[in-house]
Amino acid sequence: MSQSERAVVVIPARFASSRYPGKPLVKLLGKPMILWVAELAEKAIGQENVYIATDDERIKNVVEDAGFNIVMTGPALTGTDRLAQAAEQIDADIFINVQGDEPLADPSDIIKVLDQKQSYPEFVINGFSYLNDDEDPSNINIPKVITTEDDRLVYMSRAPIPGFKDQENAPKRYKKQVCIYAFSKHELSAFGSFSRKSLLEQSEDIEILRFLEFGKTIKMIETKPGSYAVDAPSDVEIVEEAMKSRGFKNETL
Repeated sequence: MSQSERAVVVIPARFASSRYPGKPLVKLLGKPMILWVAELAEKAIGQENVYIATDDERIKNVVEDAGFNIVMTGPALTGTDRLAQAAEQIDADIFINVQGDEPLADPSDIIKVLDQKQSYPEFVINGFSYLNDDEDPSNINIPKVITTEDDRLVYMSRAPIPGFKDQENAPKRYKKQVCIYAFSKHELSAFGSFSRKSLLEQSEDIEILRFLEFGKTIKMIETKPGSYAVDAPSDVEIVEEAMKSRGFKNETL
C-alpha cells in the first residue's frame, strides 16, 4: 500500500440481533461492549480511522458521545453487507472489519491483518485461532475453520470440522474463526452486489462463505489465542471474567 492509501476499521453494529437483541450496548464491566471494541481498534489505528456502522439511533448516540465516527446505513443482510454500505461513504482503500462482539480482540492482531492485506492485496484476509481448552468444537456458536496447509480457507462450518473416519485421525486442535477481516473497496462492492445470501452462507449463517461463490481466495491469518465472542447472554459472565483476568477495569458510564 502506498503512502497515499488509507486504511480504516469499520465496526458493524445492529441493535436487532436475532440471537441477542441490543447486544452492542450490553454492558461489560459497566461500559457498552461496542465502546470496548472501538477503543481497542483505536489503539491499533487511531480514533480518526475508526468508524461504527449502524442503522440504530441508540447505538449512534452512544458512539458519538464517546467521540467515535459514525456511519449510518440502511438495513443489511449481514455485517459485511453493512460494511459494503459504509465503504461507499468512507474515503479509504483498505477496510478492516472488527466484529463488535469481540471485546478481547488484540489490537496487534488488527495491525497484523492490515499488514497481511498490504502484502497480499489480491486476497481477502481473515483471522483464526485455535479453540480454547474450555470451548466445545460442537458448539454451533463457534465457526470452525479448515484450511490448506498454506492457510487458504477451504471451508468454515458451525459443525466440528475437519471430520475423521478413524479416531486416530481426529484433529488434535480445531481452528476457529476470529472476526477480524480486511477487504478492498472493490471486494466489498462485489460482496454487496451479490444482493442475497448464498446457499452455503444461508445454511451455515457464516457470511464470509459468500466470497467463495465468486472465486475469491481467503487467506487465514493466525491471531493470538484467548479471544471470546459474546454470542448469547450466557457469554457475558465468561467474557467479563476473562476481561478481569487481563486487567480490564470496571467502568461506569
